[in-house]
Amino acid sequence: MEINGSVYNSGNISQRNVDAEGQTSVLSSNLFLDHVGEVTLTLNSDGLSWKSLYSLDNDGSTCLGIKFLPRVATKMATKLTFSDIYAVEIIDSDVIQESDLTLAAECFVGNGSHDSGMNHFMVHTFQKSKSQPCLWSLAVYKFGNKDLQTCQMWVNKINDSLSKEVGRPKNLLVFVHPMSGKGNGRRIWETVAPIFSRAKINTKVIVTQRAGHAFDVMTSATNEELNSYDGVLAVGGDGFFNEILNGFLSSRHKAPFPPIPSDFLDALGNNSNPLVNDPNGADSEIHNNIESDPLLSSSAHNESGFSHLRTNNGSHIEDQQIENPLPNQRLRFGIIPAGSTDAIVICTTGARDPITSALHIILGKKLCLDVAQVVRWKTTSTSKIEPCVRYAASFAGYGFYGDVITESEKYRWMGPKRYDYAGTKVFLKHRSYEAEVGYLEVESEKDSSILDGSRMLSRVRSLKRKKSERNICQANCDVCNTKPVYSSTRSPPAISSPEARWLKSKGRFLSVGAAIMSNRNERAPDGLVADAHLSDGFLHLLLIKDCPHALYLWHLTQLARKGGNPLNFDFVEHHKTPAFTFTSIGKESIWNLDGELFQAHKLSAQVFRGLICLFASGPEV
Repeated sequence: MEINGSVYNSGNISQRNVDAEGQTSVLSSNLFLDHVGEVTLTLNSDGLSWKSLYSLDNDGSTCLGIKFLPRVATKMATKLTFSDIYAVEIIDSDVIQESDLTLAAECFVGNGSHDSGMNHFMVHTFQKSKSQPCLWSLAVYKFGNKDLQTCQMWVNKINDSLSKEVGRPKNLLVFVHPMSGKGNGRRIWETVAPIFSRAKINTKVIVTQRAGHAFDVMTSATNEELNSYDGVLAVGGDGFFNEILNGFLSSRHKAPFPPIPSDFLDALGNNSNPLVNDPNGADSEIHNNIESDPLLSSSAHNESGFSHLRTNNGSHIEDQQIENPLPNQRLRFGIIPAGSTDAIVICTTGARDPITSALHIILGKKLCLDVAQVVRWKTTSTSKIEPCVRYAASFAGYGFYGDVITESEKYRWMGPKRYDYAGTKVFLKHRSYEAEVGYLEVESEKDSSILDGSRMLSRVRSLKRKKSERNICQANCDVCNTKPVYSSTRSPPAISSPEARWLKSKGRFLSVGAAIMSNRNERAPDGLVADAHLSDGFLHLLLIKDCPHALYLWHLTQLARKGGNPLNFDFVEHHKTPAFTFTSIGKESIWNLDGELFQAHKLSAQVFRGLICLFASGPEV
């Protein structure tokens, strides 16, 4: 036996050690692979590979002189990278287990005849659906050898390699919403929990008991407590994730308020640029108007212009040191879909599937996500000034979108079908609301806005952007991977620029929507805006002006059709912007923030690029 790079043999095992230049060692053994037969398994620097020892003369079967290879042997992978393996374990020889591999039910040459007295170890990985690559299913490869020490050696070697995989979580805080969606949040977690256990991930599970429970836990958790976890999971829908997100950011995100509605400046004693926040104007009112809703945290400004949110008892937390700057690359968020829509999961993983989401989390995938900071300045036209901060990760909508959520609350017993029923009722009423919307112009819109501000502009812009020119957000997206040039504790540079130009749209609207991502879901396969990105620092403002009932139905039909063009209407305005303001005039609707209701007479919002990180890799288009 030689040490420096040479091979030594011990039975059917060969091992190449690390050479003088530090090259990764190689281990090789003859083992039996379930449903394939005897193979030579090799471990190298990036994964496992194997080669069947059966020749074509002995493999397969013969019929009428024609030789057929085993179907699974020809389709099964012969290589696995460590980045795709999430667990390996020794299996008791007395326990018979079915393989999770899709093709494992087949019978092969060499399967069964060698199984007696065999020791086994199982390598757990996943397979991508051929018809839907974003959909992942569990897969397992079972290797056997009569020598238990050989199996244990392979398990140890593979575990050593898996421990070097960067970014994989070891400890997770899990919130389970038992009533989410069809009321099966607990059952869905029980389905995926064994996968986390198999991957040796520790989980602290909190089954929420009431509305705002997860918010309260996240708000009261200290940075030291959160630092003991690698991530926070939500087993529920978009609204439940919104609750957790707000609990985390409400006491940790320090940033100036978004721009104030222009007609609101005098009330705050600020007659200058609306981008400048008044450090004292709102503070005196807040002391006497602490928000009662557990998800709505009050805030004020100090002399530096930063927002200092308060705890539930109204005390300042401005002196609390922020140990984890945002975005926090280490503490990521994950969602196991159990809601009624699950748009965030579909947009970030490409599939509405608990197993797929669990694998994204376990394998340590990472994706940055834009978050909108939404400030309500006044609840109603007659209420006092009381700035109140909320955050949204996917969508903020007013009018039709808010009315549907409000109406659906009456029919929670119907489950997810309540949205279809409530949507139909709201559509038939065809209500519109008068409002004024201001938005920050961006470079891409300046050329087209030179003409005029008429309704035709949105149609012209929409027609210019053909479907073939859509830059769809996907895994390893070039747009999202461009590094931001500003800190998450400062407003986006376009907002703070002295050259910022604000435009207005005033009239009667059936809906006002702000899409932070495409919001693809089962009812809208392309989403509200097909080419919206997850982390580009912009939201898509959608203004649906009052129009005949039939035309609005046509618009909704285009939303529901894959490949449709819901923005190609004269009554639709579409503006890509980092910030907007809103003022209701007359009869009011209510805002829908990621599926949660939020009443506001005057409101403003701005997007913070890549403010949080998710356990996801983006959809494969």
